Amino acid sequence: MRGLSKSRNTKRAGTLRAAVSALALAGAAIFGVDHARVFAADEAHTVPPPALDETAAPNAHSETVVLAGGCFWGVQGVFQHVKGVTEAVSGYAGGARATAGYEMVSTGTTGHAESVRVTFDPQQVSFGRILQIYFSVAHDPTELDHQGPDEGTQYRSTIFPTTPEQARVARAYIAQLGGAHVFAQPVVTTIETGRAFYPAETYHQNYLTLHPDAPYIAINDLPKVADLKRLFPAQYREKAVLVPTRAT
Repeated sequence: MRGLSKSRNTKRAGTLRAAVSALALAGAAIFGVDHARVFAADEAHTVPPPALDETAAPNAHSETVVLAGGCFWGVQGVFQHVKGVTEAVSGYAGGARATAGYEMVSTGTTGHAESVRVTFDPQQVSFGRILQIYFSVAHDPTELDHQGPDEGTQYRSTIFPTTPEQARVARAYIAQLGGAHVFAQPVVTTIETGRAFYPAETYHQNYLTLHPDAPYIAINDLPKVADLKRLFPAQYREKAVLVPTRAT
């Protein structure tokens, strides 16, 4: 059974989604099932580290990559718990500035993907490790134009590199995973270069941390953070690094 999908308008549909989720969770409880695992969009799939990684310059302490892998709430939440990540911002990439808004992106016609701009210190966590976490726990790279319960091109699996070296490492890693048949299905992750990133609305930032009891988060995203802690204990940090946001 799939997890519950995210509504296009979280404010309007929040009550309905919560009611449906409550019914699903109650059913799981009756049968004595761990609902977080039954309804999680995807199980974590540990993948080997990349054979080719980026070599960071000794004086380089900040690097950025944009990653898309389904709803940005969960992807942001995962990377906010990774040691060496200094910022993870939810937003949109792949389309034009004029259409970089939640309502328009949710139509699936803008070319945008819900994305997360991950800024990290390469002296603490390498680009290759960022990608390994991305492919292992942040999303399922075998799902084409959807992720778990969410469907549409805005939920596609895509890496938006910010340097030619990042693109080279990412392409080599995708080829490595495919050649080794790490997943039962082909990896469908694409690489899109030269695309701008636009931060999402304030109410989307830090969503996992601010709303841990929201059914969508509890079912689809908290298991990802738990998998990060379990599979990458050396990279996990308990306290999330949050995006400063203005009061709403």
